[in-house]
Amino acid sequence: MSRSMPTRSVDTPRFRPTSEWFVMGRHRGVHSVQVGATAERTVDLLQALALHLDPSVDIQIVDARSGRRWQGAMCALPDVRAELERLRQGLAAYGGVEVSVYTPSDQLTLTAALQLVIYARTNRWAFLLEGAGLVERLAVPPPVWCPGSVPRFSVPSLTETLETTARHLGLEEATA
Repeated sequence: MSRSMPTRSVDTPRFRPTSEWFVMGRHRGVHSVQVGATAERTVDLLQALALHLDPSVDIQIVDARSGRRWQGAMCALPDVRAELERLRQGLAAYGGVEVSVYTPSDQLTLTAALQLVIYARTNRWAFLLEGAGLVERLAVPPPVWCPGSVPRFSVPSLTETLETTARHLGLEEATA
């Protein structure tokens, strides 16, 4: 290697920008974090980051295909994480379901378009995301494609798993 050739940081990707990132924001004392990663990684991050919530959480699940909504309060975190694991494959493959797990201080939301959004009273999530290998960016990169707002096809296996999850966690079906 010649002296005139610039060296590259070990952390810098060679041919493309980092594909797993997060962008921090703050508005009226609430920190917000938008996470960008593959569908599978985003669903996995939801479950992994939920480990850092209080032992008792509230949860809301919205099926964008059917419009059905379930919610529950004071659910045991280990039970919620076990049900997220049950949903993992269907969520990553088909999307169309919004899952929010929250406490008085923190909220983790997997959107129907498979994006992870975090709202919190502290900025601790930045440290956890960096520890998970994500890179902080100053702004959300422009999208390469935009998914439709609501998936048009039904997924019976995912619908069945959502109903089982709601039953296992004792969630009530909410009316709009």
